[in-house]
Amino acid sequence: MDKNIEMNPNLLVRYLGKPASDLTCDDIVRYCRENAVQFINLHYCGWDGKLKTLNFVINSVEHLENILRAGERIDGSSLFPFIEAGKSDLYVLPLYRTAFVNPFANLPTVDLLCSYFDRDGNQFEHSPQYVLQKAHTEFTAVTGLKMQAMGELEYYVIADAEELYLTPNQKGYHESAPFCKFEDLRTEAMKLIAQCGGLIKYSHSEVGNFTRDGKIYEQNEIEFLTADIEDAANQLVVAKWVMRQLAYQYGVTLTFAPKITVGKAGSGMHIHCMFTRNGKSVMTNEGKLTDECRKAIAGYMVAGTSLPAFGNPHPLSFMRLVPNQEAPTSLCWSFSNRSALVRVPLGWLKRIDMAARCNPLEKAHERDFSDKQTFEWRASDGFANTHLLMAALCCAARHGFEIPDSLAVAEKTFVDLGINIHDEKNRAVRDSLEQLPGCCVDSAKELAKDRAIYTSRGVFSDSMIDYLIEYLTGFRDENLRSRLNADSLLKLVIENIDNG
Repeated sequence: MDKNIEMNPNLLVRYLGKPASDLTCDDIVRYCRENAVQFINLHYCGWDGKLKTLNFVINSVEHLENILRAGERIDGSSLFPFIEAGKSDLYVLPLYRTAFVNPFANLPTVDLLCSYFDRDGNQFEHSPQYVLQKAHTEFTAVTGLKMQAMGELEYYVIADAEELYLTPNQKGYHESAPFCKFEDLRTEAMKLIAQCGGLIKYSHSEVGNFTRDGKIYEQNEIEFLTADIEDAANQLVVAKWVMRQLAYQYGVTLTFAPKITVGKAGSGMHIHCMFTRNGKSVMTNEGKLTDECRKAIAGYMVAGTSLPAFGNPHPLSFMRLVPNQEAPTSLCWSFSNRSALVRVPLGWLKRIDMAARCNPLEKAHERDFSDKQTFEWRASDGFANTHLLMAALCCAARHGFEIPDSLAVAEKTFVDLGINIHDEKNRAVRDSLEQLPGCCVDSAKELAKDRAIYTSRGVFSDSMIDYLIEYLTGFRDENLRSRLNADSLLKLVIENIDNG
């Protein structure tokens, strides 16, 4: 067996001895027959971005094959707010490459994610997953490149406070147990997400922690590995599904709310991006960012004020986007600078064998790890519909290749890595830069201005953009930040704690 398959945590993939991308209907039928699988669950995302579930009990091989090949009918009007009543019936068809053994089921169960199809057998135009597929297809058509992505998923765990091994307020970054109280929950989540096909890089405790009214609020993060942008979106929604179920079993609250209370670290869902040609990264050349990379960053700068319509779709999102909280407010990019909207992190650009330098028994070799280079969009949070956010980022990156002055835009919006945009001494730099919108209403206005970036080449439909503008405007959250105090903000958090 391939050694990569041998160590694959997805039990179904390991049993069948082939990568998930190569799975067929016959493979899944064979696994179910040989492992006495009794249930099949089909999952699909609605407009709210959460996984929905349809359960089947298997009564024969013929029945199983029928489920896998024909899918099932569902009521689309209950999942998407803008479907006409006469067109509400949709099909859901399983994606075989997404199959995994359900880690929570009491009886042997295989789960699969699905695509939506309409009555004519075409993919449903308003499906977030299909919008992302279209965005990626059009990006490749324009650039000749593939887009990969990965998410950093930050969240708070809320539970009864303890008195032993307390971490100082807002000092929880990379803390270890027992000072980190929910390391076991986090590592178990990693294991289960990996079993469900998620490609995880690592996890750790994050900066945010505090106690209030007998409760401890502890921030953690799980970060993923880069994957095809469509698979990257899928693994994030599955991860949220796993994490919530696990928190429910632990008897704690787990929330992706972007802001918990005033003056405490907020939770983002940063998205790292990478571009490839024929499977090879095109991010760097001889230790420098390529023109392709800079053009994509320029697209994010041009679309920067409208992207929050997809990545920050709730008033709480803008409570996080404030100065001095490691959250961006200005349209700029930089190397290793967490006050920038787009950050280019350390990328192993020097071919130095650091492992040999700290391990004398190792023979030094020239190492090329440049394929690890990404850049990071830092504004979005866990309330976003992950597929729609990824689609919007893909459209923005494509736009950077379509505009003639993209390299000039990239140069103009670059700030030195040593400049903290939020520092008062750098006010002149900050004032020279365009600012992110400050509320949902303003982001809706920016989306209206930039709508062609997203509707061009048929990616987002006009009706989807119109609905999103209306939805965001409906929050009427102008000046909300100035009207909230710690108590009213916490009330807003409690009311929306399960969003995303």
